[in-house]
Amino acid sequence: MGVAWGAVSTQPPAEADPRHAIETVFRLESPRVIAGVARIVRDVGIAEELAQDALVAALEQWPRDGVPDNPGAWLMATARHRAVDLVRRRENYARKLAEIGRSTETTAPPQEPADPDDIDDDLLRLVFTACHPVLSPEARTALTLRLLGGLSTAEIARAFLVPEPTIAQRIVRAKRTLATKNIAFEVPYGPDRDARLGSVLDVIYLIYNEGYAATAGDDWLRPSLCEDALRLARVLSSLMPKEPEVHALTSLLEFQSSRTAARTGADGEPVLLRDQNRRRWNRMLIARGIRALARADATATGVPGPYALQAAIAACHAHAYTYEETDWTAIATLYGLLAARSPSPVVELNRAVAVSMARGPAAGLEIVDRLTDEPTLRDYHLLPSVRGDLLARLGRVTEARAEFERAAGLARNERERELLLRRAGEV
Repeated sequence: MGVAWGAVSTQPPAEADPRHAIETVFRLESPRVIAGVARIVRDVGIAEELAQDALVAALEQWPRDGVPDNPGAWLMATARHRAVDLVRRRENYARKLAEIGRSTETTAPPQEPADPDDIDDDLLRLVFTACHPVLSPEARTALTLRLLGGLSTAEIARAFLVPEPTIAQRIVRAKRTLATKNIAFEVPYGPDRDARLGSVLDVIYLIYNEGYAATAGDDWLRPSLCEDALRLARVLSSLMPKEPEVHALTSLLEFQSSRTAARTGADGEPVLLRDQNRRRWNRMLIARGIRALARADATATGVPGPYALQAAIAACHAHAYTYEETDWTAIATLYGLLAARSPSPVVELNRAVAVSMARGPAAGLEIVDRLTDEPTLRDYHLLPSVRGDLLARLGRVTEARAEFERAAGLARNERERELLLRRAGEV
């Protein structure tokens, strides 16, 4: 018999499944749970396992007893209880070995040195551990998304278009490396902190960039990766309020995220900066970017760092209500400062674009031509793309078409390849 219109079903809707709610809570709370447990067991791999044990306990108890008033605290207490039990079992085992004459090291958590600059926050310790330089950049990225972003192995694999077993191996090896090399679960002190902080910021920016302009695949944007990176940057800003480069990176990501809605057309095709409808730029995110950049300026004590300079460049774009109003002279100057602060061929290529807008395409082409023999740019599709644009503006259409076609051949992202081939046709 069918159900009459307007009748109320006695069956709970599928979305009322408590497992879904529990898993959502765990995804939000797992970074703090893992961080809190890792301080006890001194091993991020074991800490993640204990956090997963707490999730299993929640899946067993919450549907029966109801979701607690503070589910995050419940998960933390459960995981910490199991961590303490584990440490006690280790200590008991160590004592028994000692009693029969065998020496062993205690696994009790060591006392940390008192330091006025120490940041007593477990989550911050987890950030620095996941991004430790002893790991490869790929391993840092995967581990950070796993432990701090709450992403599953399958989600990370889909985001980076990498086979799931490859991501799983990276994560397992990263945790094993941290354990075997006895990497301390701590925030480094003094000069070491500055060196390590650069690695943390670079990982977050790498995650964001892969979402902002995907290097491969059919989609130009992967917004979920950008959202994960921006969330990590905001968390880091709250944990390290006196670090100017942390605020600067957050500012940069806020500015770049403000353009997301305007960067693709109706069919997902890329829309170049000059063609974007700036009324679709998110003014709330721009305001957040301005505030974060102001915090970076207020906490800076020396010359601006690389992320502060990039954020200032993004701010120039954000303040221009039309492409024609962009202060390209200021942007070219900022790129010059960035090239002096953090020299790289990619920065120089971006400076060439800004110089071409401020002083004409011939001035920009002069810089680009000096980069054509740069080994690191040999397979970088944006080099011939920029050169093609400058040649087109100079009226050298045959050369421009060849450069756009070469750029399309190097591009691994299908959307970007289509854009470059279309530009080749247009010139």
